[in-house]
Amino acid sequence: MQVTVESGEGLTRRLQVTLPAEKVDEVVNAKLKEAARTIRMDGFRPGKVPVRVVRQRFGAQIRQEAYGELIESSFYEAVTQEKLDPVSEPSIELKEEAEDGGLVYTASFEVMPEVTLADLSDLRIKRPRAEVTDADVDAMIQKLREQRTEWVEVDREARDGDRLTIDFKGYIDDEPFEGGSAEGVNLVLGSGTLIPGFEEGLVGAKAGDERTLELKFPDDYGVEDLAGKPARFEVKVNTVTEPKLPEVDEEFIRSLGVEDGTEESLRAEVRENMERELKQKLKARTKDQVMDALLEKHDVTAPAAVVRREAESLKERTQEDMIRAGQQSSVDLPASIFEPQAERRVKLGLIVNEIIRANDMKVDQARVDEAIADQAATFEEPDEIIQWYKDNPEARRAVENVVLEDQVVDWVLEQAQVENEPLTFDELVNGVEPEKKDEK
Repeated sequence: MQVTVESGEGLTRRLQVTLPAEKVDEVVNAKLKEAARTIRMDGFRPGKVPVRVVRQRFGAQIRQEAYGELIESSFYEAVTQEKLDPVSEPSIELKEEAEDGGLVYTASFEVMPEVTLADLSDLRIKRPRAEVTDADVDAMIQKLREQRTEWVEVDREARDGDRLTIDFKGYIDDEPFEGGSAEGVNLVLGSGTLIPGFEEGLVGAKAGDERTLELKFPDDYGVEDLAGKPARFEVKVNTVTEPKLPEVDEEFIRSLGVEDGTEESLRAEVRENMERELKQKLKARTKDQVMDALLEKHDVTAPAAVVRREAESLKERTQEDMIRAGQQSSVDLPASIFEPQAERRVKLGLIVNEIIRANDMKVDQARVDEAIADQAATFEEPDEIIQWYKDNPEARRAVENVVLEDQVVDWVLEQAQVENEPLTFDELVNGVEPEKKDEK
């Protein structure tokens, strides 16, 4: 077997394989003999059809079948010989039969790129740092109270923060417009739910009042036919209610699942949950910083075939998540919209795998146990979850893969120049923009 390799565009390789006539004849003759034993033909007993007759009747077909087998077996022998790593199905082009009866074909395919690890000593990475403060716990308990807000009807003028029940009719050029009228709408003043001026125009109104609001739709309003147009709204206020938050008493605390009903236990449990969430966010943000830095440092070409497969996988996962969330839809999302994310994942996979290989990294089983225990702690019966991982090697391997990535992150941080980035709980967990410091 003779093999030559040519480099095509990007990661494409063209492999030309020449098989000698002796090899082709060997396979063809073997298939002819096999066919002679199984083919049924008039005038011959089963298994007694002469090979020459089979060759006359089915020779061309059997030769094509032999070519298929020869190409399949010789292709993988050739890529092994040439130390190539195909990542896509080969496109086979059969050349004209060689003069001596041999077989010549060309296989085109993509290969995995070689990744050369960069020097990371000048890499600068910001590592977030944050802690849960008493004020953060206070804010979280306040949110829990707000989630159980009761609305109490009041006989006074409405102010920001009150919830009004209203009926309204909208007019443009004294004509009602589609979607401009509604009844029994709950509106919290100051929420910014409706167009500018609407909520402000109801401040000071009492139950039973009727008001006319002369407003204008924003120029960038989502409905093109209404954008920038002046409108009149006739509004009737049916009720005015104010928020009443529950007291942090034993009843409220027990309703949150804190059995002893004490504020001390509530604060301890809230802090524990917040610290668990904070730990996850710190880890995720640090990992994102490291992965972004690795991408900037390494110029890696992602094989198109691998990107397409990853994009299809992301598409399937997204549609499964939508179905689980009750968002069943007949819309078939195009895989192309996932390709940028897929390309990033493929590139990072190549870089991370090379770091693991180059450093002969092995997964730390103690960290795997710790990761499983952290997950189990969020369930009512942690021991059952831990045992489930013990009984499911595939699930444990998924955790091992995550832990091995975490070990890569730690290794990168050891190589790089790391600067701590102090953040608050809100900034890290809730995405609140950091406050700008006054420049002196």
